[in-house]
Amino acid sequence: MPASRLHRVAVLVLEGAKPLDVGIPAQVFTTRASMPYEVRVCGAKPGLVTGGDGLAYYVAHGLDALAWADIVFVPGYRFPDRDDPPQAVVDALIAAHNRGARLAAISTGAFALAATGLLDGRRATTHWHYARALMARHPLVQVDENVLFVDEGSVLTSAGAASGIDLCLHILRGDLGVAASNHAARRLVAAPYRSGGQAQYVPRSVPEPLGERFAATREWALHRLGEPLTLDTLAQQAEVSPRTFSRRFVEETGYTPMQWVMRARIDLARELLERSQRSVEQIAADVGLGTGANLRLHFQRILGTTPSEYRRTFTRGE
Repeated sequence: MPASRLHRVAVLVLEGAKPLDVGIPAQVFTTRASMPYEVRVCGAKPGLVTGGDGLAYYVAHGLDALAWADIVFVPGYRFPDRDDPPQAVVDALIAAHNRGARLAAISTGAFALAATGLLDGRRATTHWHYARALMARHPLVQVDENVLFVDEGSVLTSAGAASGIDLCLHILRGDLGVAASNHAARRLVAAPYRSGGQAQYVPRSVPEPLGERFAATREWALHRLGEPLTLDTLAQQAEVSPRTFSRRFVEETGYTPMQWVMRARIDLARELLERSQRSVEQIAADVGLGTGANLRLHFQRILGTTPSEYRRTFTRGE
């Protein structure tokens, strides 16, 4: 798009809106000489909107701003998995999209976009804590819980709050070019690009179990990740046949035993990268992955980044 054209941005504040999610697009696209954008903050109707985290917002515009905007941002809000936004909001989002506006969700704002049906059959993401809830509530949406943002053209979604910056900078790159995006990133003191996806920010990649039948076996394995662990070894410790162990383990965790072991090893590698100065090769041996190349391969596959980049991210400033 030509830089001389004024782009109109609406930030839709729903009940329970998260402060950082609201502030990010308002700040990135703030009206200034170097930024050909006009921003309007709106709600279901003008006036006071109760936000999340103890804040409230006074918005000057109602849903008419969606009919005016070229881009509509939907910040995340509390309890998105309980109720859909008001029907008037859903209808206004659909109408804005139908006339050509781009819709962009930050974090749990993806639930509002999903309620319109516009994400059906498309890839989307949201905050990792709510990814499974989005899958359950809107099964036609192809949820990718590992990425920072997803661009499906006319509908865009991002992960947790800070990834809203990544999404906004991505939109800037498309609208105005790399130089303008990099300028905005410097103004925000943010990285123009972040490596990896949001999987690296999830506390643990090993899922919470749905049952406790093999809790003792899992605990036993966690203390022996540096040793050879096979399906037969785990089944023997659990005192069941390998076939029974494998079937019930999947029911309990959602992963096969060896997938679970691999994720547990990656979690241990993360801890060692954060808390020690051991080399990647040494850590690979410590967690039972043998070589640094093997660790890098599985680290990239599961977390979307490299061990070295992960260490830089999580030890920077210490």
